[in-house]
Amino acid sequence: MAAVREATDLLALDRQVCFALSIASRSVIGLYRPLLQPMGLTHPQYLVMLALWENEPLSVKELAELLQLDPGTLSPLLKRLQALGYLRRERNSKDERALAVTLTPTGRQLRAEAEKIPPAIVARLGMDLEELEHLHRSLTRVIAATHRAHATATETQDA
Repeated sequence: MAAVREATDLLALDRQVCFALSIASRSVIGLYRPLLQPMGLTHPQYLVMLALWENEPLSVKELAELLQLDPGTLSPLLKRLQALGYLRRERNSKDERALAVTLTPTGRQLRAEAEKIPPAIVARLGMDLEELEHLHRSLTRVIAATHRAHATATETQDA
């Protein structure tokens, strides 16, 4: 028989923000999988394409910063997208050390197909658009708060 849990148990799994975020993230990304599969994309690759559709051309460094990914994590994503024919990685003519990432015509054309994804996700979630926009704003605040917390922790460690 399980022990009776206090209502104020700070370690209760169902009270943990990290647990709720983890389950929500996996669940939402799972909804994307069947929509991305016909395009040959994984969710991380889709995020790369979203960034490029909005901001191309980008250096690998700019893309890593924008997606908040380590360049070592980003590199295999870019190689796979290049193999699919969606983008090119070329040395920057102004800085030979930097790689410029640009979309191919096929990569640009893929955007029309991808435009169907956001409304399909909203429909699959069955949530009001206003509620999803509120959630997005809240998550953006959480992300900013974690960045501040990491910066403060780093400053404290360096002191």
